[in-house]
Amino acid sequence: MANIKSAAKRAIKARKRALRNAAIKSTVKTAIRRFHEALATTDVDTAKAALVKACRLLDKAVTKGVLHKNAAARRKSRLTRKFNQIAG
Repeated sequence: MANIKSAAKRAIKARKRALRNAAIKSTVKTAIRRFHEALATTDVDTAKAALVKACRLLDKAVTKGVLHKNAAARRKSRLTRKFNQIAG
């Protein structure tokens, strides 16, 4: 444990931030997994809804500072390409 009060505060803040980031990343991964599962069923409407939800969660992760904007854009692009192959 830290000897200095400000260092102890920073450690607590870092732990809280890490937990929040892990929760956000987990919800993003779950949404992406659900999109892949919807693609596997080849149901276009369900896949479209899952894609929209995944993209929204990726954008929220960017605004909260969990993901870099280019990383989120890359993931959204890949998901959209997969959707377009099925729907196209």
